Amino acid sequence: MQIGEKIRELRTVKGLTQEELADRAELSKGFISQVERDLTSPSIATLMDILQCLGTSIGEFFQEEAEEQIVFGKNDFFEKQDPELQNIIQWIVPNAQKNSMEPILLTLKAGGSTYPDNPHEGEEFGYVLQGSVTIHLGSRIYKAKKGEAFYFSSDKPHYLSSKAGAAVLWISSPPSF
Repeated sequence: MQIGEKIRELRTVKGLTQEELADRAELSKGFISQVERDLTSPSIATLMDILQCLGTSIGEFFQEEAEEQIVFGKNDFFEKQDPELQNIIQWIVPNAQKNSMEPILLTLKAGGSTYPDNPHEGEEFGYVLQGSVTIHLGSRIYKAKKGEAFYFSSDKPHYLSSKAGAAVLWISSPPSF
């Protein structure tokens, strides 16, 4: 672990300059600079003073966080093909159902659709990447074509269909796929 780098990150997040941190910890700006560049190591007591000024404890400071994946490529996608509905759903952010929203890439073949979804709490957002779709929302029908987006509350029965095929980036919150 690079102590200096982590101190610099905390200081930056708190919006403090090296000089401001040094003043609060009763240290010199040069010492803070050397610590941040890992040119010197503070004593435990000094480190505790610095961390207190940064609003954290020594336990929190040394707690390692698992590296979270931020970027996902095609090899990360999970795909489900449904020959009956003539669609392919790609979960483009694996395990997104644990998050507050779940983006998928929906490919509707000609004549394809999604399963009708019962009313539920939440929101649906879509962006048509290719082709056109019909949005069935309760008793109403809406059309969206390439380059258009749609958004609706999930409190009515809803599903998508496409006569000629389409690709849609669809985000559901909370996840319902």
